[in-house]
Amino acid sequence: MAYKTLFTAVTDPAAAAAPLAMAKALCRAWDAHLDVLTMGIDRTQTGYYYAGANAMVLQETLQRAQREATDLETEIREEFKAEDVLWNVESAVAAIADLGRHVAGRARFADLAVMAQPYGEGAGVELEPVLEAALFDGDTSVLMVPAGYEPKTEFKRIVIGWNESKEALNAVRRALPLLKKAEFVSIAIINPPTHGPERSDPGGRLSEYLSRHGVHVEISVLAKTMPRISDVLARHAEDISADMVVMGAYGHSRFREAILGGATRGILENAKLPIFLSH
Repeated sequence: MAYKTLFTAVTDPAAAAAPLAMAKALCRAWDAHLDVLTMGIDRTQTGYYYAGANAMVLQETLQRAQREATDLETEIREEFKAEDVLWNVESAVAAIADLGRHVAGRARFADLAVMAQPYGEGAGVELEPVLEAALFDGDTSVLMVPAGYEPKTEFKRIVIGWNESKEALNAVRRALPLLKKAEFVSIAIINPPTHGPERSDPGGRLSEYLSRHGVHVEISVLAKTMPRISDVLARHAEDISADMVVMGAYGHSRFREAILGGATRGILENAKLPIFLSH
């Protein structure tokens, strides 16, 4: 499998800078096509609006969102005129609660969605539902690119966050084109269960599977020496100078991770390198 259609959504030019730069670089390297969706956000929540608001106020917020979408589309088109990549730009307007439908409708026909980091200082509230819409409703793998990250097209050292889950295995399968080109892949297993199906050989079956695809693999069994699994995984990636982390997304429910925390949310909050996610 090759990645021939990439997708990204733009709601804020500042947040979109890193994923756009990465997407353009990957399109050049892979001879791929980039679909861009620019979105104006109507942030009105009618049910909670102040008393006395009328249709004229609501119409003004909708018109503002339409102008945002048009301005973003114009800006992206100007930016891409000088680019030597295949691209397409569309615009849409959506209420904050209806972003998912628009994003998923485009993302589901892409091989890979390249998205902005959804958390951090200055991150808009819409970045999280945009990423999750591509991942869940679009059933598309997501490459999350952290803010300020310089684009690259070769990922020589990759860490796989492995916990035996179907989400993690799905991520590995969808990331195979990247894993096969890597010089070194570390299967990171944190506190493997003593009674799990792989208790006698953690990561062994996955290592065998990847080796048959020509992937150069090493298994790293790590102790949970930090409060969060995401912190251990991030430190391991830093220790081996990894270029990317591949992991399953939201093995627990999104609600549970939002309230109690989890590996997916933790890694996305503090990532300093691209994260390849699949559900």
